[in-house]
Amino acid sequence: MAAVSATVHDVVERRLAEADQRYTAGRRALVDVLARAGRPLTVPEIVAANEELAQSSAYRNVTSLVELGVLRRLRGPEDHDRFELAEALSHHHHHLVCVECGRVEDVELSLDLEQTLREAARVVGATHGFGVVEHRLDVLGRCRTCEPPGGDASAIAGAGAAKRSEASPV
Repeated sequence: MAAVSATVHDVVERRLAEADQRYTAGRRALVDVLARAGRPLTVPEIVAANEELAQSSAYRNVTSLVELGVLRRLRGPEDHDRFELAEALSHHHHHLVCVECGRVEDVELSLDLEQTLREAARVVGATHGFGVVEHRLDVLGRCRTCEPPGGDASAIAGAGAAKRSEASPV
């Protein structure tokens, strides 16, 4: 796994210092886990990724880091919230959310699709007298594990594969 950028740790340390809080080894380990995960995690997943983190401390630290804008909370089914680094510490992305198991995957859109989404959000906001400052997209569905055989994901993937094979010269 790649090392977490020192810049991320510097920003987190600065935000905590501004709130008169310390950037403890536990908080640093928590930030490391989330920075390396590549997707939002539940607190039990965070603890499982670093055996040195105590679950009770992880819950307290996650709460503090969300309040300070270091982490972002993604509401999940049945109170299984997931957490990720705030966008200012990572990158702009959206989510695929499984309605069955609650798994969340990060997804980056193409520049064209991202521009279309940004413009659509601006138009919707303007129509309602609302100044849009950012947008988020969570696409709800079933992950590969939860999607029944022959379900929408299989049909879409199959159709995509058929189009690709038709377009590919043999």
